[in-house]
Amino acid sequence: MARSVAQAVKSRAAASSTHKKVVVLHLDGTPMRGYLNPSSLGRSETVDLLTLDGEHRSLALDDVKSIYFVREFTDDFEPERKTFLSRPKLDGLWVRLRFRDDDVMEGIVANDLLDMLDTGVQLTPPDLHGNNLRMFIPRSALAEMKVLGVVGIARRAPRDSRAGATAAPTQPKLFSE
Repeated sequence: MARSVAQAVKSRAAASSTHKKVVVLHLDGTPMRGYLNPSSLGRSETVDLLTLDGEHRSLALDDVKSIYFVREFTDDFEPERKTFLSRPKLDGLWVRLRFRDDDVMEGIVANDLLDMLDTGVQLTPPDLHGNNLRMFIPRSALAEMKVLGVVGIARRAPRDSRAGATAAPTQPKLFSE
């Protein structure tokens, strides 16, 4: 019995440590600061937010413009830059998002089609050194999403040296040797 109680306390502690600092920006422009579990994003039509006052709020994703994962709770939670100054260096898809309110933002998303089919997009913003670490944008807040480029290279398995040696003689010679 004592083990099951200890395990329950440990599992609750582990669950609470997964909550991250976020600022939820509503479609009307009002921010709400709090904590949420990022693994629950995209799995339901609502977001469970624990406010700074300790209240539990269930927010509908249809009312949310974006969720900012932040380092600290400050007034400047939105990224200073909304576009890249040059081609980004992070691996993934370089995208331009146009929101329903005609706001435009660029970022990097994972090069994974399964992530694109969820109820939203997880985005790395252009300003990597700002207060904003990453963002979640619900699909309902977007009017358009364009892929501007694929950043990074596909990793290929090294070819077998024997396969390369057997393939070389089958190629025609350019000059008679």
